[in-house]
Amino acid sequence: MTYFLVALDAILGIATLVLIFLHSGKDTGLSTTFGGSGTFGGSQVVQKNLDRLTVACAVAFFIVSIALAYLI
Repeated sequence: MTYFLVALDAILGIATLVLIFLHSGKDTGLSTTFGGSGTFGGSQVVQKNLDRLTVACAVAFFIVSIALAYLI
């Protein structure tokens, strides 16, 4: 069980990092590669979905990390 949680924690940590890098900053980010540019109307939908996915991944990472702290 512990090995599974450690592997899941590593995967969620890397996924959270990648999702954070996909966000656009002041100028343009890597998210334009997968969702278009700021001039198109669909870009805000992509950003909103990317935000939701990032938050969900971060919350899952937090929960698994707390579970690991109690098991170890």
